[in-house]
Amino acid sequence: MIDLHTHSLLSDGELLPSELARRAEEKGYTAMAITDHVDVSNFESVIPSIIKVCRAINNSMRIRVIPGCEITHVPPDDIKEFARLCRNLGAKIIVVHGETPVEPVKDGTNHTAIISDVDILAHPGLLSVEDAEIAANRNIAIEISARQGHCLGNGNVVKLWMKYNFPVVFNTDSHSPENLVNDSFARKVLLCAGVEETKLEIVFNTSRDIVRKFFPEF
Repeated sequence: MIDLHTHSLLSDGELLPSELARRAEEKGYTAMAITDHVDVSNFESVIPSIIKVCRAINNSMRIRVIPGCEITHVPPDDIKEFARLCRNLGAKIIVVHGETPVEPVKDGTNHTAIISDVDILAHPGLLSVEDAEIAANRNIAIEISARQGHCLGNGNVVKLWMKYNFPVVFNTDSHSPENLVNDSFARKVLLCAGVEETKLEIVFNTSRDIVRKFFPEF
């Protein structure tokens, strides 16, 4: 199991990053990213803290952990520059909180995210055809989410994926230990979203390819 979108108490999660990683490891995870919410108010403290704790986790646990962040409720016009600042600060996986039917992220967030230097557009249930094409051309991964509420848009993401073939990843957007899932549950979520059984490994392999950028031996 690989999960590239999780949260600790460095933002609105319930667990210390180290406990989050240990619980994920016990659940069967082999790799994850810690991607706490950031905007201009906290990114300069959150990202260095994640980098520090990921280094310690990677020295003491089997699970491989990548430091990242989730750009959240940043005005669309500011996302491109803000992503650059986060990257320069050391975030290896940059997620953007996409437009979803259950949270009032500003219109235009999806579009600006996929034309910026980011890795994953999270749970963008309101993804448009135009932005699906751009994501495919720019190789920006689009998330299929296990998160309650955000998962309501999974069907639209899968429908556009089958037509435009952008990279897709499965993530939990975990905020609590109960949100972590095993491989079997991940497969059920993907199947319920409309992913054909023969294409499940394509989704998982996309996440593996991202992890291998940072851990070539993975």
